[in-house]
Amino acid sequence: MEKSVFRPISTHPIPLPSKKVSANQQTSKQGFAQHLRTAVDEKASKLVISKHAQLRLSQRNIEINDNTWSRIEKKVSEAKKMGVKDSLVILHDAALVVSAKNHTVITAMDRNEAASQIFTNINGTIILD
Repeated sequence: MEKSVFRPISTHPIPLPSKKVSANQQTSKQGFAQHLRTAVDEKASKLVISKHAQLRLSQRNIEINDNTWSRIEKKVSEAKKMGVKDSLVILHDAALVVSAKNHTVITAMDRNEAASQIFTNINGTIILD
């Protein structure tokens, strides 16, 4: 078995070559950051329908068109900015419980059924006609 040889490590720092960032590289980094921020914001504003809510929508034959969904998404985003965490969204023919915090539709029911319900843990209401 050979004996290990130890050599002292230099205590002087090794100078590294300086990196110069070109204007083109700086612009592309800012462009990417902006693009990423935009993509995250768009994804965050889209509502997700939970399995439970999807089941309730189909069981109760509730159909919500794309225009109405986009209005709901917009209003839920506004509510979130105002500090609303869970909201009741009342439509002409349906009522939805939506987590503004998670952008998730939790459950859905028709307006007749909603009239006889008590909603708890809701700190905001959105009415769309």
